[in-house]
Amino acid sequence: MASLMNDNRHNFKTEQKQPFRSIQYYKFCAYGFLKNLRFFDAFLILILREAGFSFFQIGTLYSIREIVKNIFEIPSGIVADSYGRKNAMIFSFSAYLISFAIFTFSKMYFLFALAMVLFGIGEAFRSGTHKAMILRYLELNGWLNLKTQFYGRTRSWSQIGSALSSLIAIGIIFISKQYRMLFMISMVPYILDLLNILSYPGYLNKVENQNLKRDGSDNLWSELKEVLKSYFKQFDRVTNLRPFLSAAAYGGFFKSLKDYLQPLLQTLAVQLPLFLFLIQKQRTAVLVGLSYFVLYLLTSYSSRNAFKLENRLKNLPLAIDAAYIAGLLTFLLSGISIVLGLPVLAAFLFVGMYLVQNIRRPLMVSYLSEVLPSNIMASGLSTATQIEILLIVIVSPIVGALVDWLSLGWGLTIISLIFLALFKVVKLSK
Repeated sequence: MASLMNDNRHNFKTEQKQPFRSIQYYKFCAYGFLKNLRFFDAFLILILREAGFSFFQIGTLYSIREIVKNIFEIPSGIVADSYGRKNAMIFSFSAYLISFAIFTFSKMYFLFALAMVLFGIGEAFRSGTHKAMILRYLELNGWLNLKTQFYGRTRSWSQIGSALSSLIAIGIIFISKQYRMLFMISMVPYILDLLNILSYPGYLNKVENQNLKRDGSDNLWSELKEVLKSYFKQFDRVTNLRPFLSAAAYGGFFKSLKDYLQPLLQTLAVQLPLFLFLIQKQRTAVLVGLSYFVLYLLTSYSSRNAFKLENRLKNLPLAIDAAYIAGLLTFLLSGISIVLGLPVLAAFLFVGMYLVQNIRRPLMVSYLSEVLPSNIMASGLSTATQIEILLIVIVSPIVGALVDWLSLGWGLTIISLIFLALFKVVKLSK
């Protein structure tokens, strides 16, 4: 045991000299890269439309996924903080793999709903947990001052994974001539990522209170109650709610609307004189895949350099607020462009919203890490995600109904105006 402790100290000392060359840093990058090899991501709405669902039904499926995430979000963070963050991640990826298998073969709405339930469980046990592991790693090594840059770099690899997945998806569709195979092939990188997480060092799985392992499962609920008690102390002051609302508002808006880029690109594939020698599905696959490839390369760059905006403004809350306004205005103009019959301009403006999200998110994680105590970091980050999920549950069906009843352009415009009106509620800077 003494030898192991000495090895750990030696590793920390060595890593402190080169924070971005440590083995664990590369594992964090590999996690994000493999996790974002979701080959179906750029085609999800198109897959659901091909299955015969309306935009409103697609919105309800999104809501089912988010409701499950909402139910499990805080318990998953508490379990991760109390029973092991690495264990929670392993459970998360197991749920993902089962959901991918169901998506591949299901034909009826309730089976898609079941797959969404499992997917939501996977998201809940993953979302705040891995961020907390990164912050724990930085804390142990004395690198918390690098948290924005470190998280931004690891997240940039996530975007590189998304970019590559878009290109690979084109090949999968060309070979299989169906969208469904995207789910099955996505199981391969997720199995590899599960093995990657299993290789994480034991100290990243360490719980705050070792009594759980020592006393067994009978003591689980008492320990969870203690974590819950500590967790709710962060709400003693009303001012502590605003950072959660700020994190959730733009994230909920973005995730509710971001996939509507897919039908927009599908429309462009039909209208523009491009790839005319291909059948319509292949034309759509090429345009969507290439567009998302370029998009994710750009978002990778923006995420990697988010810390520069923080350093330039010298005011983290101001940077977060500026990103909120910029993203909402960009999306509002995109909706107006669609209404005016300018889908190409609308698609370019969509890209701007993605860039803003990947600049704002590392800044938001950095800000939350400053206001949350480390022993409830995973559950605290999960709280922000939970509020975000509530917004997605409400907004997704509304947007779907607006798109069905009015049009894509009007639906995006109306929702953008509503979230712009909420700025005073989520504003962080003075």
